[in-house]
Amino acid sequence: MTRESGVLLPVSSLPSRYGIGCFSREAYEFVDQLKAAGQKKWQILPLGPTSYGDSPYQSFSTFAGNPYYIDLEKLINGGLLTREECDAVDFGDDPQYVDYEKMYFGRFKLLRKAFHRFQSKGHEEYAAFVSKNGFWLEDYCLYMVLKDKNGGVSWTEWDEVYRDRHPGPLQEIREELEEEVLFYRFQQYLFWRQWRDLHEYANAKGIQIVGDIPIYVAFDSADTWARPQMFQFTEANEPAAVAGCPPDGFSATGQLWGNPLYRWEYHRETGYAWWLQRIEYCMQMYDIVRIDHFRGFDEYYSIPYGDKSAEFGHWEKGPGIELFTLIKERLGEVNVIAEDLGYLTDTVRELVRKTGYPGMKVLEFAFDSDHTNDYLPHNYGHNSVVYTGTHDNDTVRGWYSTLNKYAKGYCNKYIGGSEDKDETIHWDLIRMAMASTADLCIVPIQDYLGLGKEARFNFPSTIGDNWKWRLLPGQITTKLLGQMCEITGIYGR
Repeated sequence: MTRESGVLLPVSSLPSRYGIGCFSREAYEFVDQLKAAGQKKWQILPLGPTSYGDSPYQSFSTFAGNPYYIDLEKLINGGLLTREECDAVDFGDDPQYVDYEKMYFGRFKLLRKAFHRFQSKGHEEYAAFVSKNGFWLEDYCLYMVLKDKNGGVSWTEWDEVYRDRHPGPLQEIREELEEEVLFYRFQQYLFWRQWRDLHEYANAKGIQIVGDIPIYVAFDSADTWARPQMFQFTEANEPAAVAGCPPDGFSATGQLWGNPLYRWEYHRETGYAWWLQRIEYCMQMYDIVRIDHFRGFDEYYSIPYGDKSAEFGHWEKGPGIELFTLIKERLGEVNVIAEDLGYLTDTVRELVRKTGYPGMKVLEFAFDSDHTNDYLPHNYGHNSVVYTGTHDNDTVRGWYSTLNKYAKGYCNKYIGGSEDKDETIHWDLIRMAMASTADLCIVPIQDYLGLGKEARFNFPSTIGDNWKWRLLPGQITTKLLGQMCEITGIYGR
């Protein structure tokens, strides 16, 4: 890689109309702003349809797109909706935060109106989309229809004939609720078309999209319902064990994520067909893919299903380099960023080294020990991606305000001087990241704006106030773009 830089901004955080960021005019304007600021990458978060808790890392499908990101303005311009219909829906009254409850109850009513006005017959692009994506689309649409029919409960609580996918009853539902199936298919077509256009626009402007995929799928998802054999399930279609992290300095009881674990022996026997399909699909969606919790491919933490904490789990071996060797053989060189944060063993480091994928360095993790800390810039190798912070961390200014005396003192001395740097800390860390030897530097937009804890995007292991923060119109100024461009040029990015 050459020395480059980019910005982390979730699509949902764009300042679009109608309650949430989407593939709207503002998204195209943000691409233009990235170009003006001398940036080459736009990193986003997973784009899948979200479930309870609104986390993009807990999606109803690893292939489907979130219908919240469909630009309603384009549907107005295309004659599928009217301005009056969209303006009549209450999407919330605070433009700086997404109101997901109002989004859920308002967005789908509008999409249904658009669906009834859409004529798919003779629509060649629509037909081609359905044909190309049939390997996941039909299962996803049927899953969502059955989920609606069952009041939104998890598929493991459905009637046995639907839960266990008896062919006869499934075919009857397809016929009985055909229009509902078509409605979900329509949503995915709109999502795909609008995302394709935005992606192509970004590439034409010299901007690459850095996508993001979780290593695991959600327990309540079309993936687990359609292919339970891929996961560590019992004969009753309940997880035998689930994913998480062991107790550490951050959590005395560990983290209980609850995602089903893969049955890796099955994947090995099938030549990792599903994983090849997933990665190939991602490389069509994005230019680079960040894979979350990469260490799980080396070893994964297995927690007995039903446990209330992660205290009594144990480590199991993952597929290791075998999977990535096969990906390279079948798909060629793919652009992947390995999210290798957290406690790393020698075997994890060796796996990342063998893949050749760059790992991640986060400056907010750098100042709690001494000069040997892996996250201090003088310890980086070229093949890495440096961040001031990620979507899971506080903003730099919020983080700095809560540092203990030792960490703040060490941070101040590392930057230069002993005085507190409350007003400049975000630029100090941006400069540090830009100056590092890491090939790629990614900075969350909140840090360029110098925002505090009110702009934090996610508090891990909590529910209620996450994934909501948004940019306000005009918040990215011409002056800021000039500052971004200048510091990018100074450090040869």
